[in-house]
Amino acid sequence: MARPKAKEKPARGPSTRERLLDTAGLLLAEVGMERISTNMICERAGVTPPALYYYFADKFEIIIALGERLMDRQNEALVRWLDRHASGGLRAYAENTEELLRETAEITEAEPGGVWIERALHSSPRLEHVRIESHRYVTGKLTDAFAPFVPSRPRDLIWLRVRMLVEFGYVATEMLHAESGIAREAVLAETARMQKLATLDLLD
Repeated sequence: MARPKAKEKPARGPSTRERLLDTAGLLLAEVGMERISTNMICERAGVTPPALYYYFADKFEIIIALGERLMDRQNEALVRWLDRHASGGLRAYAENTEELLRETAEITEAEPGGVWIERALHSSPRLEHVRIESHRYVTGKLTDAFAPFVPSRPRDLIWLRVRMLVEFGYVATEMLHAESGIAREAVLAETARMQKLATLDLLD
């Protein structure tokens, strides 16, 4: 006798918290940091204010959560990139810098309101720590990866060089959306070329 087929479970949608974050990201792109409000987010997301306040105290906490989610996704791409090119040493990392820049930009563009989230992280002292902490994390991961290939270089020198390169890379990728006078591919290629030269300069 044939066994009855088990009923398929309905696909679960995003959690309320994720829906609030997605909605807030889209609204941030529409109205900006100054105008966005918790009431506006609730109305667009179709949730009550108490449901929002269960997760977030105010709009700044929402923007912080948006920033942390975006930075986490970018950092996951960094870890994959480091693993992908580890066997090639420092030269492989230097040669494939554009790949990482491109992946980071694409993750930002795929995130609801991603470009505006990055801009918001520059706009307030209450938000700046999200960006700084993430950039320091990236610097630490890159320093750990680079240091074994340049044993004669002091670690603090490598860290400083990489920290500057990380900041430059993020600022340059922001140009993709702020500077209409330079082609996207030109920004990526020139940024990668400059980062490659500064990275290879660590070699004896």
